[in-house]
Order: sequence, then C-alpha cells, then structure tokens
Amino acid sequence: MPLDPMLNSLGLPKAPADTRVLVAMSGGVDSSVVAAMLKEEGYDVVGVTLQLYDHGAALARKGACCAGRDIHDARNVAEAMGFPHYVLDYENIFREAVIDEFADTYLAGATPVPCIRCNERVKFKDLLQVARDLDADCMATGHYIRREVGPCGAELHMAADPARDQSYFLFPTTRAQLEYLRFPLGGLKSKAETRALAHRYGLMVADKPDSQDICFVPEGDYAAVVKKLRPGTAEPGEIVDMAGNVLGRHEGVLHYTVGQRRGLGIGGLGEPLHVVRLDGDARQVIVGPKEALATSRVPVREINWLGDAALTPGSEHEIAVRIRSTKAPVGAILRPAAGGMAEVELVTPEEGVAPGQACVFYEINSTRVLGGGWIYEQR
Repeated sequence: MPLDPMLNSLGLPKAPADTRVLVAMSGGVDSSVVAAMLKEEGYDVVGVTLQLYDHGAALARKGACCAGRDIHDARNVAEAMGFPHYVLDYENIFREAVIDEFADTYLAGATPVPCIRCNERVKFKDLLQVARDLDADCMATGHYIRREVGPCGAELHMAADPARDQSYFLFPTTRAQLEYLRFPLGGLKSKAETRALAHRYGLMVADKPDSQDICFVPEGDYAAVVKKLRPGTAEPGEIVDMAGNVLGRHEGVLHYTVGQRRGLGIGGLGEPLHVVRLDGDARQVIVGPKEALATSRVPVREINWLGDAALTPGSEHEIAVRIRSTKAPVGAILRPAAGGMAEVELVTPEEGVAPGQACVFYEINSTRVLGGGWIYEQR
C-alpha cells in the first residue's frame, strides 16, 4: 500500500471505483489473479487478451500463452469475476513485429529472444495504446517485477522472488511506459502465494501449469518454425574449426546454438568441441575448445537507459549485468558510445555470449533495473 493516504493501492489519486485498469490477460494464473485482485479491491477492471497467432492452430495448442484454450480461460475468469473482457486480433502485428525478426535473426546465426520483443513492440506499445484509448488510468500485467517510485520518478526493480523475476524480459520498458504500468505480483515471495490467491478467488485456472514454450514455437523446435516461415533457407554448409579447417558438414546453421557440444556429428577429434560462432552469411558453424567460448567484451546497441543521470559517451559506469535470464547479475563496466550503443566489459568472462541475446543492466548491490541493450557482435 502507498504511504500517501490520498493515493489508492495503485498509487493513483482516485477511489478504486473511479479508477479504470486495463489488465493484460494471457489466460494463465498470474494475469488472472491480477484481474481478480483488482476487481475485489473495487477497481473498474477491463480485461484484454491478444490473439497473437493463427486461431486454428491456437485451438489445438497447449503449454503456451495466448493459445485458444487460454483465450477461453481468460474469458471465463472475467465472467466469473464480473468485468468486461475483449479479445483483440493482433496476428498481423505480432508477425511483423516479432515472428519475422525471430526467423531472420535465427537464420543470421544469432540467438533471438522473441518474448522481449513481444513485450517491447506489442504488449507495452500497441496494447498500452489500447488502454489509453479506453480511458484506462493504468495498465496492469501479471509479470513478476516491481515498479517503485523513486526521487526521479517510477523505477523498475527485480521481483521479490528471484526464481520468478522477469526483469530480463522487460528491460526495454521506457520511463513513459513505466509511469503508466503496474505489476501487482512483483512483491509476492513465491508462485505458491499466487496460486493460493487464485484458490481464494475461486479461479478455475488456479492449478493451471505455467506456459513453457515460446507461444509460436511448438515443443521448443525453433528450426522447424524457421523452416516453415522461410522455406528453402535451411541450406547446408561447413563445420570448421577456428583456423578455418573443414571438419564436417551441417544441414543448416539454424540447427545450432552457440555453446552447443552434442549433436555436432564430428566425433573422434580428440578434445570436445563446442559451437563458438555461427556465420549465417557464409553458412558456417565454427567450433572450438570450451575456453574459446569465454568473452569479457560485449558490444550492445538499442540501449534503453532507466538510470537517473543521462549516459554520456566516453563515460564509465560500474553496474551489474545479466546475459541470460537464468543467471544472476555479474559485475561489469558500461562504456556508452554515440547512437544508443555501448561496450560492456565483464569483470569475469562469461561463456556462450551470442548476438541476438539481451544484456540487461542493474544497479550494483541493488534490485534496480537500469535498462539494457541487444548484443550485436561476438568479440
């Protein structure tokens, strides 16, 4: 609850009944609990679910957000709690903003993170505009991340539960968006608390499993999706060592990821070899020893900065960074450059850093998210 008694639980100077909140509902337990919680508190709740990909396929899909079953579940939650619910067809927008780039990035030998692009380009852009068009005072989501008000305005902080923290996927959130967004679940200590709330509200999704796959990638088979989206692009090529010596052949770079050791088909060469780089243009998979995976210099671009002071080219900033969503932040030096670019120097080299991944910035010894950027090159 806010410290100011004149503000409601969402930090707005209105009575809950006079505060309209658009809740982005995926049909899962998290967003359903957010909607039910706000409705119980007396807010004017409007639920919206985005249909992001082919509805015929969606009806047959399970285990991913925004599928046909999930749309049905979101609608049932809205009916049970007594607030309006809308389904918006965003198939074309989603394909143009997320899926096409996913395919092209993969074919170029990079490692895409489409869930970040979805938040950035669809949910926190187009859907947020829908919320404004509906005269909503704010938009709430089921993400596990915290929004706190600091001396310079709204700040983004990691979730209270490190195991559920989604800050890696939300680093492109801008200051203007952050002023409008709310994340009611960010302060919960565990997913068990969320499910307990779902049971208390009598939600049919209380025990629904969490989505595991990227919504448009069945069974996690990236290569199959890319081949369907870009027919004829799974072209064979060479597997080479770091000196350029040909060690074997492959059936397409899209079947490999940086750091991969198994399934290379080049056994019997002595020490284990790992994929250290992918060259989509040359159709080459470059392999080498495990130590070749380590890097300390990470070039990033498209930086979104959420710090209080502006970034100045040529300056240096001690921060912590996260290269993968599942790893804890590590110490680094951020060196901004012109044009929204920068170099990040890791205090301790990391393995498997690949173009297409996100590099998310955090304040040292703090939960605060300072933004981040996209890795565009391997060094």
